[in-house]
Amino acid sequence: MLARADAIGASSLAVVGTSKNAGKSVAIGDVARALGARGAPYGLCSIGRDGEAFDALDASAKPRFFLRAGAIVATAAALVPRSPALEILEVTRERSALGAIVLARVRAPGFVEVAGPPSAASLRRIVQRLAAHARFVLIDGAVDRIAALREGGDAIVVAVGAAGAPTMEHAVDDASALVARLRVPPVDAGAPLVRVEGALTAAAAAAFAREGERRQIVVRDATHITFGGRAFLGIAARLDLRCEVALHPIACTVAPRGVERSFEPRAFARAVARRTGLPAYDVYASAEYVA
Repeated sequence: MLARADAIGASSLAVVGTSKNAGKSVAIGDVARALGARGAPYGLCSIGRDGEAFDALDASAKPRFFLRAGAIVATAAALVPRSPALEILEVTRERSALGAIVLARVRAPGFVEVAGPPSAASLRRIVQRLAAHARFVLIDGAVDRIAALREGGDAIVVAVGAAGAPTMEHAVDDASALVARLRVPPVDAGAPLVRVEGALTAAAAAAFAREGERRQIVVRDATHITFGGRAFLGIAARLDLRCEVALHPIACTVAPRGVERSFEPRAFARAVARRTGLPAYDVYASAEYVA
C-alpha cells in the first residue's frame, strides 16, 4: 500500500472503512510498520479515538497501535503516559472529546492511544501541524471528514470487513460503491454543468435523475456526496457526477472474519479486487490480490 502511495506522490494516506470493525486499525498498523521500517519520521492522527485495548461502546477487544521510536502522534493530552515514552512537541489549539490535543514524539517503542478532533476542519489543521514535523502523515479517518486535507493530494485506502454486511455480496457492493464515489472524475470546464454548493443528497440527486439532467453535476469533492451503497451506484449510472477536487483511492483491505460471520478470505479479497479494480490486501494474512 505504501508503495502505491509513493507512486502517486502522496505525502499522506488516509484509511477509511465501509463500516465499523472493517479492519481499519489493522490496516493502519500495517502501514505504520512499513513507515517505521523506513526509519524516517512519520505522523499519525485520527478522527475520534483509536488504539485503545477495548472498545468504549461494547468493551470488545480492539487492535492496538504499536509505534516505533521517532513516530509523531496527535492525541489528547489526557492520554499521554506519565512515563517518558512520549515527548510533547506542541500543544495545539484543537480539542478532542478527551480535551486538548498535543503532538508528541514516541521516544520508546510501545502501544499508543490516539484521540483526534471531531471535525474535518480541525483534522485538516492537525495534519498541517504534523506535516511540519514529518514528511508523511497517516490518517485513521472517516469518509465524510477527510475531504481535501491537502487539496486532493492524499492517498486513500478503503477497508471492508465481514462485520459490516450480512453477506459477502453486500460487503463487496459496499466496497465497490465507496470506491466508485471516491473516484468521481474531475469536472470538464468546457462542458455544461450544474454546480452544487454544499452536499449533494440522495433526494437532490434523484430529482436531477427524474428531470433527465444531462449536464455535469459538480460538487467540491466526492465526500460532499452524502449517500453511498447501491443507491449511489444506481444514481451514478444515470447522472454525470463530477468534482472540483479529485480524490485518490489506491487500494482496499479486507477483514474476512467478524464476530457474527466470516467469509472465505481469498474469495472475498478477489471479489473486492475484481469489483473495485483496486488491489485488495488481506492484512491479516499478508496477502495481496489484484483484479
